[in-house]
Amino acid sequence: MPALHPERRVSITAAASEPLRRFLQVARGAGLRVSAAEGIDAARALDLIGFFDRTLLKDTLGMVLAKTADEKVLYEETFELYFQRHEFSDWAPSEAPEGTQAQHVDAPATNGSREIGSPGVRSLSELLESDDPTALSTAMELAAHESGIHKIRYLTQKNRYVLEILNRMGLPGVQREIDALLAAETPDGAARAQRMQARVERLWDSARDFVERSLLLFARGETEELRERVLKSARLVNLDRHHLERTRVLVRRMAKRLATRHARTRRRRRRGQLDMGRTLRRNMGWGGIPFLTVWKQKRIEKARVMVLCDVSGSVAWVSQFLLMFLYALTEVLSDIRSFAYSGSLIEVSDILEHRPFDDAIAEVMASMGYGSSNYGNALADFEQSWMKDVTNKTTVIILGDARGNGTDPRTEILERLSKRAKRLIWLNPELRSSWGTGDSDIHRYAPYCNVVRVCSSLNDLERVISDLLDEAA
Repeated sequence: MPALHPERRVSITAAASEPLRRFLQVARGAGLRVSAAEGIDAARALDLIGFFDRTLLKDTLGMVLAKTADEKVLYEETFELYFQRHEFSDWAPSEAPEGTQAQHVDAPATNGSREIGSPGVRSLSELLESDDPTALSTAMELAAHESGIHKIRYLTQKNRYVLEILNRMGLPGVQREIDALLAAETPDGAARAQRMQARVERLWDSARDFVERSLLLFARGETEELRERVLKSARLVNLDRHHLERTRVLVRRMAKRLATRHARTRRRRRRGQLDMGRTLRRNMGWGGIPFLTVWKQKRIEKARVMVLCDVSGSVAWVSQFLLMFLYALTEVLSDIRSFAYSGSLIEVSDILEHRPFDDAIAEVMASMGYGSSNYGNALADFEQSWMKDVTNKTTVIILGDARGNGTDPRTEILERLSKRAKRLIWLNPELRSSWGTGDSDIHRYAPYCNVVRVCSSLNDLERVISDLLDEAA
């Protein structure tokens, strides 16, 4: 590292030291061994290079903080999660001011930042009207810092921090403005109020994502039980690759618990009612005294399931966990058939059954993953080749965000599928506030489904599969 210039040999600036201090706190919680001397070296390096160049910042801190190969992996995962800023990534990027997409790291706001609404700073209502993701992200970062988000440790604190962040951003003022527009009872005012209310709902979702990510960061040093609770409740799209192995362990454990519980229920229900005729015949040797009982038998078939998983974009991440969950439940589910689709649809049951799960998923992703979604084509492919296999004993699960990029949704095919199947379940990994926005066709598909539900976390998956098993019992 080049020597510091003499006039740069000054105390580390507050703007750099506070974000770095919190990053070191997170890194230690994740398992990195960072000494006081290494912390000082990192601060000096940061004072020299700043936050602007993300790659330079990552490489420089990595040289100072990570010593072994394992620590380098841990450091990279922690860095990516800490400096992740995607809460407003879907907020009209085409309308964002020039420079929004610059590849630099936004340092978390510090006490020296100005408050929203102060002279020269736009109000929250102005930020929402402008759909400026960079300004909104900066405002949320500032409000989170002022609320003490780095102190979050428990799942029960999430709602408190979400509300406090939004209040500090100026949400009460926006609500008063919306109420005033509605009270004026003018067409333009009502339209503006409706537009503002929709953006406020999206702001709530963005704040929840921000707090959720902060919980994953700052609660990493807590107990294993707390970590599992955080992972189970977090949106799957917010989980990083370094959570994958721990999450898989959780999925297998949850699936085993569900299988055990429902197998016990099935055995209990098989007892049915006493079969008096067979009981008397079996006890003829004891003069008809019923020492041995015989119960009426009832054939209980395992659930037959067909799963259609969208493997385009971020939805693919959620699809992997759903498939993992279902294949861990083969003890209580039979005839599970899996399909993957993006622009078209193929059956992947054989791949998943005969290969290790990781290899199978990699093969599926290589052939179908991360393409552009076309739900109409996928449904047409299913109807042409596999609709005949759907019976009144089949439960069909579709996992996808229903965003077909403006293509024909072919709802008539879903209607025919719904009439043939025992049950049609649609699981949408998007938050409900995003349904129907942009190219989302979920409200056009919903009338033909028995269940349409948000499914974005492991807890959501567990509830859906538990309900499915209850229905089959």
